[in-house]
Amino acid sequence: MPASANAELDPIPLSALQHWLYCPRQCGLIHLEQVFDDNVHTLRGQAVHARTDRPGVETAKSVRVERALPLWHDTLGLIGKSDVVEFLPGGTPYPVEYKHGSRHKAADIAACDDLQLAGQALCLEAMTGKTVAEGALYYASSKRRRVLPITPALRAQVQATAQAIRQMLVSGQLPPPLQGEQAQRRCKACSLQDRCQPQATQLALVQARKTLFDPDA
Repeated sequence: MPASANAELDPIPLSALQHWLYCPRQCGLIHLEQVFDDNVHTLRGQAVHARTDRPGVETAKSVRVERALPLWHDTLGLIGKSDVVEFLPGGTPYPVEYKHGSRHKAADIAACDDLQLAGQALCLEAMTGKTVAEGALYYASSKRRRVLPITPALRAQVQATAQAIRQMLVSGQLPPPLQGEQAQRRCKACSLQDRCQPQATQLALVQARKTLFDPDA
């Protein structure tokens, strides 16, 4: 499906930040070509979000807890919703993102979760005018939180990633597949592997380069 003519103005889902960092091609398949398939990993994630996806408000120990709160950031062009936002005394928002699995993830995979949470924090800042210094990721398997400081580096990464995604949407070009050891590990867990066909695509690229430099190949 081609990119919208208004792609440079259309809001980018917060989930796209995580998808892009995990694999730009996966992000393109979901948000550019608008295709998605489930596997055991995505189904587990949906099960974890079953409760938090239902809007609701409750108060405990002077903390107001809101579930499925709509989020947006007009300047960055981001939109989405939170799993949980805890409003601390004084009104400072504290986003909590729910994930399946354990908090002891590989650092590069955990970084994808971090980026999505940081995007939520920036949206909450823009919406409330209050600084969000940190948030937390709650992992269902271990039933533990991992606190995440919203650092200047993370803030810059959110902005850069949103810009890269918007450029992809405007261009209408699907990014190439990942390569090397990183690709083997991430592609194996990706529900879109059959649609992406990274191995076949990579072989085609190699053959095309070979033909370009050796027409008799």
